[in-house]
Amino acid sequence: MSNNSRRNFLQRSALGAAAVLTSPSWLSSQAETKESGLADQNSLKLGIAGYSFVNFNLEQSLAMMKRMDVRFLCIKDFHLPLNSSAEQIAAFHKKLAESNVTGYAVGPIYMKTEAEIDKAFDYCKRVGVNLMIGIPEIKDLPYVAKKAKENNIKFGIHNHGPEDKIYPNATVIWNHIKDLDKNLGMCFDMGHDTRDGQDAIKDYVKYKDRIFDIHLKNVTAADAKGSTCELGRGVINIPAFVKALLKNKYSGCCSIEFEKDMKDPLAGIAESVGYFRGVLSAV
Repeated sequence: MSNNSRRNFLQRSALGAAAVLTSPSWLSSQAETKESGLADQNSLKLGIAGYSFVNFNLEQSLAMMKRMDVRFLCIKDFHLPLNSSAEQIAAFHKKLAESNVTGYAVGPIYMKTEAEIDKAFDYCKRVGVNLMIGIPEIKDLPYVAKKAKENNIKFGIHNHGPEDKIYPNATVIWNHIKDLDKNLGMCFDMGHDTRDGQDAIKDYVKYKDRIFDIHLKNVTAADAKGSTCELGRGVINIPAFVKALLKNKYSGCCSIEFEKDMKDPLAGIAESVGYFRGVLSAV
């Protein structure tokens, strides 16, 4: 192409683009998009469940989060032990802040006695978050509800699928907590709920008022043989799930819990993060 031809081509292209961008139909479509309330990539808070990094120290975990620009972390005690001092907690939060990450909750924490429940609530307060994910004994649920109300801390019981004989799915948890204080709710693991033969989308809608946190994952099958996979590759309809979250104005975190390739999870988590953000942009 000669210099004159190239110059003429660029001029025509620029004029054509300007005509499109200033045309009434294009401006109208942009206004409609804005007014329609379509989601964008920040419409839901995306985080990482700390268990995804069980094989990595805090610095390595934060480096992965920084690469993916994920800014919320559910804190596991292998990164911040329950007996951490005030100085250790302050140093922990400083490291998170340097990576532009916020620790928004602690857990899951297993607790079998009232003394362990007391210790967990004390830890949650000292860490400075108002959400704890836990797995208490059924007999202790009234005590957990009492402590949650007294401390103004939300407590989400985590369901763990068919292998969990106490809390396999959301409905079982609901039946145990429905008459207890409303600070006692769920950390809804949609993957494990599906592995227990449940419909994760219907269960979210049904129990949404007591779902404080979501462990976001997909699974390879809707039964006990199913295992965690990348978010866009499993049997759960993630776009439909995201639409349900948006329609019902879910305000908590959606924290990816990636239990595949746990010694080398970055590629799978990154794929899941990209897929989730793509879904948010598309719906």
